[in-house]
Amino acid sequence: MVGCVSRERYQVYRKAAIILPLVAALLSGCGSAPTNDTYDLSASVKASGPSVKSRQILIPPPTALQALDSNQIVIRVSPSEIQYLSKSQWSDRLTRMVQSKLVEAFENTGKLGGVGVPGQGLAIDYQIVTDIRSFEIDTVGGQRSATVEISVKILNDRSGTIKAQGVFRKVVPVSGGSNADFVRGLDAAFAGVTAQIVDWTLRSL
Repeated sequence: MVGCVSRERYQVYRKAAIILPLVAALLSGCGSAPTNDTYDLSASVKASGPSVKSRQILIPPPTALQALDSNQIVIRVSPSEIQYLSKSQWSDRLTRMVQSKLVEAFENTGKLGGVGVPGQGLAIDYQIVTDIRSFEIDTVGGQRSATVEISVKILNDRSGTIKAQGVFRKVVPVSGGSNADFVRGLDAAFAGVTAQIVDWTLRSL
């Protein structure tokens, strides 16, 4: 004999039948993991430049070619060909990471009156305008090295004139062939370039 089900209990069963598959789908989505290892850059550099507490600077996002302006890690295999490091990625677009780490590096010196990014409303004296020319693992000629090159202009925010400009480059040999080895090399090269930029900027303001 089949028992009778009340209208209220039927509604409860019906809702459960709809909700449970949805919950299962969400849980299965949460259980999936990204296939790429994700890496960040450090900004722990030492600056020996002079203190310029009377100056406030703005760090706009760097410019870069489209091949660099992504979260992919660039491998140069010939003078005219690049590839991307498999199963690895930056934690954000490279230009955003470089901007963030430059801000952090300048702030960590404690030698400026203020460091900001666009939209923060600071009274700015100078903009530090950067262009990422190279940020890659170079394998041309069978050698493996991490190369970072960034051009910098110090722009007077009030007059629009360039106070100083320079190009900063660091090449670090890569020992080992793992993805982590490549990223360590790039991080070391970037740290070297960042230290050069910070020192040069403090001396130029």
